[in-house]
Amino acid sequence: MNRDALFAQMDDWYAPKLAEHGATAAGVDWNSEASQALRFRQLLRVAEGVPRCSINDFGCGYGALAAHLEGTDVDYTGFDVSPRMVALAREQHPERRFTDRLEDLGPADFTVASGVFNLRFDVPDDAWTAYVHETIATIAARSRRGFAFNMLTSWSDPDRMRPDLFYGDPTAFFAHCKRHHAPDVALLHDYGLFEWTILVRRRA
Repeated sequence: MNRDALFAQMDDWYAPKLAEHGATAAGVDWNSEASQALRFRQLLRVAEGVPRCSINDFGCGYGALAAHLEGTDVDYTGFDVSPRMVALAREQHPERRFTDRLEDLGPADFTVASGVFNLRFDVPDDAWTAYVHETIATIAARSRRGFAFNMLTSWSDPDRMRPDLFYGDPTAFFAHCKRHHAPDVALLHDYGLFEWTILVRRRA
């Protein structure tokens, strides 16, 4: 799978949505601001009980999580493969750090990734699963205390599933994280959306 070509295709796919809707949930193809905030609350459960921490936002888009974290004592860094998204995020949140260079994304206490595994165009399931596993390892390597990510669920209604989206088996990714990343793994599949969230915590 050619990652540069994939990322360029993603950038082109989001461009007209951003042009029409701007820095909003619709601009990155989320259903609503409310569902976006609900996702963030699930992902941030990985840092519960840790009021002062650093967080990498992997796939930050236009910086919606940065806005969600306003008023908290969190040292935030946003990363996105799209220079277009990062430029918009910097415009929206000049006080925060953003980068489109993975080599510039240092370790943080926690890393969260929202929606980065959903859009796969015509990449076959096996190739996409391998890409997801590699990306999870990249996220884990930059996370001292834990990380969290979400994915559309394979338990979605068949008549609502799109061929250009990836629907992951939650139990398979739970097992993968248990085997390869940490013993403390939580699977959240009970918050009213056709998706799930995995939290991975490292023991001190």
